[in-house]
Amino acid sequence: MASVSKRLSFLDRYLTLWIFLAMFIGVFSGYLFPGIVDFWNVFQVGTTNIPIAIGLILMMYPPLAKVRYEELGEVFRNWKVLTLSLVQNWIIGPVLMFFLAITFLSGYPDYMYGLILIGLARCIAMVIVWNELAKGDTEYAAGLVAFNSIFQVLFFSVYAYVFITILPTWFGLEGTAVDVTIGQIAESVFIYLGIPFIAGVITRFSLIKIANKEWYHKKFIPKISPITLMALLFTIVVMFTLKGEYIVKIPLDVVRIAIPLLVYFVVMFLVSFYLGRKAGADYSKSATLSFTAASNNFELAIAVAIAVFGINSGEAFAAVIGPLVEVPVLISLVNAALWFQKKYFGDEVAEDPVNKLDVCP
Repeated sequence: MASVSKRLSFLDRYLTLWIFLAMFIGVFSGYLFPGIVDFWNVFQVGTTNIPIAIGLILMMYPPLAKVRYEELGEVFRNWKVLTLSLVQNWIIGPVLMFFLAITFLSGYPDYMYGLILIGLARCIAMVIVWNELAKGDTEYAAGLVAFNSIFQVLFFSVYAYVFITILPTWFGLEGTAVDVTIGQIAESVFIYLGIPFIAGVITRFSLIKIANKEWYHKKFIPKISPITLMALLFTIVVMFTLKGEYIVKIPLDVVRIAIPLLVYFVVMFLVSFYLGRKAGADYSKSATLSFTAASNNFELAIAVAIAVFGINSGEAFAAVIGPLVEVPVLISLVNAALWFQKKYFGDEVAEDPVNKLDVCP
């Protein structure tokens, strides 16, 4: 373990510190220098911020280039894992977030609807990074992300209608109409997952054909792996910069939204890890199931909130708070997962200094 840590870069070993530093820089640069916000907004096209989109795409590319796609058939043959993931992501997750939203934010309906949208947007991007850092199963992560992406394209608009227009009225709250098309969801899925996925597939099969698998995994992958961490930090800075002024000026509203989000991420992670373990999954698959269930597609939630309610709406503000809470909490849960591995799984997962990252300081 010590020899692995020594081989890690300075950036890798202190990743948690760099993430909190990036958040701090983003928030206070956005608050102290409003011109920076105007600069980033120049690159806004519709509901897509181009720098954030580029950062997310670059962040996803190395993990997706690492996936052994020729082995993905095993993932889809395991109906037990797929069913468990389906239950976690499309029943437990949305229902839990809905009840947290109406419990904590019923007096703030705009924030309540924004929170519900976050719960409906299942993660298809960042989860691959969290899974990578926690030494999860990369093939299962890619398979489950693909599975959730298809389900999201087909059913997100239906879920949004049910959870925002119908269900609130059952609890004495006012529902609101939501008009979200399959095309809008498909566009988000393609931008944040499809582009890096295609790049990863092309890279893997073309370079393995030109060279070989050993060269690909021992030489090429280590060269591109730092891109993930650098792109992650860049994305965090830009994202936090855009809402820095609001975060500083109305901190109590941020706290109101953050509390149910914190409860959601922790509960989903722990419940999913427990269910995975009970289902007989090893550490790598339990970690993958947990991060797939606990993460959310904040890009989609923000895009839908802006498209439906407007960029200055309370719903859009709540959706933005989602990743601000998710990033530090999920980083902490990465370390919790690694602790679970050591305490409950022993040496079940071998250390691999080439294909895995150790983020524990």
